[in-house]
Amino acid sequence: MPSPFCAVIFDLDGVLADSEPWWNKIDAKLLAEYGVSYRGEYHRNVLGVSYRLAVEFYKNAFHISASVEELMWRRGDIAADFFANRVGLFPSAKTTLAQLREMNLRLAVATSSVSASARPLLDRTEIRSLFSVVVTGDEVQHGKPHPDIYVRAAKKLGISPEACLVIEDSLAGMAAGKAANMRVAAIPDRRFVDPREYDKEGDYVIGSLPEIPDLIRRVNAAASKEHALR
Repeated sequence: MPSPFCAVIFDLDGVLADSEPWWNKIDAKLLAEYGVSYRGEYHRNVLGVSYRLAVEFYKNAFHISASVEELMWRRGDIAADFFANRVGLFPSAKTTLAQLREMNLRLAVATSSVSASARPLLDRTEIRSLFSVVVTGDEVQHGKPHPDIYVRAAKKLGISPEACLVIEDSLAGMAAGKAANMRVAAIPDRRFVDPREYDKEGDYVIGSLPEIPDLIRRVNAAASKEHALR
């Protein structure tokens, strides 16, 4: 019998923060420093993955001689500036988070972004206090699609993976959540991906953040009813 949800673990980029258009600008600035003219043509290849996997892709795709470590450092430095000053939340993010807190759910963020970029955004947008746990990409050895970041988030929450719902926008993030033995709700960003690719990967595919509270109510009500019948 499926467990009722006790916690919701959010990806940050493309789920709470409308950051995906900014990542093309961040990566264009990064690659310009190495003589590459980039217009976001590989956005889907780096969507949701760790900094290391992203820069390894760019290094190979554009034959950049700089080390992966140098590229990771520069990408993180550029991203920190964008996240601290430019990137904003989706309009429904704050109200959805507040509703979930009112439902007595524990909330966490598990993002591939490094702490230097993610935490200033959470502070500037005044949502940091809504989360019990924040896990960033530099806290785990293996980034998404590996499950490490979601496993760490559940441990810090003190909640079993089976009782956690992951909210993701990328296939890599969905794979990470499923590998951590969690159920995953996907919110595909139709500006960048074909939502039909998500149907087989997640447990639920929804259109926007405001759908999450009702989804959890339905699942938890069904779990309670099934438990009562046993």
